[in-house]
Amino acid sequence: MTISPQFRTAFSYVLLSTLWIWFSDRALNAMVHGQAELTFLQSVKGGLFVLATGALLYWMIGRDLRRLQMANETLRNGHKQALRVLVSAMDIRHKETGDHSDRVMRMSAGLARLAGVHGEALRHLTFGALLHDIGKLALPDSILIKPGKLDDDEMAVMRQHPQLGHDLLQQVDFLRKASDIPYSHHERWDGTGYPQGLRGEAIPLAARIFSVVDVWDALITARVYKPAWPEPDVLDYLRQVAGSQLDPDLVTLFLAHYDELKMLGHAPAG
Repeated sequence: MTISPQFRTAFSYVLLSTLWIWFSDRALNAMVHGQAELTFLQSVKGGLFVLATGALLYWMIGRDLRRLQMANETLRNGHKQALRVLVSAMDIRHKETGDHSDRVMRMSAGLARLAGVHGEALRHLTFGALLHDIGKLALPDSILIKPGKLDDDEMAVMRQHPQLGHDLLQQVDFLRKASDIPYSHHERWDGTGYPQGLRGEAIPLAARIFSVVDVWDALITARVYKPAWPEPDVLDYLRQVAGSQLDPDLVTLFLAHYDELKMLGHAPAG
């Protein structure tokens, strides 16, 4: 039989309180006979009781909260592992190079920390980066892995994947706040992107951060439709599109910490 934490805490509190009152009252009655002295000692005993039980409750609640935090962390790690399996299969289907989704997740998280993103916002960004192309699961292979250039009709279908990704994540409670990147990573700083045509800082910060990393990764790795670019050409391109396609401040931050972020990309998935 499993005993709930709240029952265990309440039962322990009631039991210890009852024992304290029972034995301390009898001890005082046996040792003290004057009413005034007895009243004073009862007040002292009551104060000690409040202090002792308050300390006990503090310790017990803290212990249960730590256990709950550990359980939540285990659950989050389980979620991440399951999502990584899904994303690895998705990368294989998309014929991406290496651990594309995990790599851009690590680098995006690194750039986000440099940009001052922490806590829950960083956690949502991490999940969003990992699942940035989740909407492509709904696209046909004839478009997804076509070796040549897409025609206008095929491009119109391809451009549906941010909305599809957003809609998928809204169906999962712990991923709803992670949809900024899947939904908005094809928006452009100058407002000419899709699907919403957002401009500048109207684009969610998480999506702006991810876009810098994603453009870098798309160019520096070989894809089914193109060879890899030389690294100097990739960095020059980032400088050229800063202020049009990408957030210029984030491009500057990325380039200033380029070696550090590239090492994150090359680190083994954890």
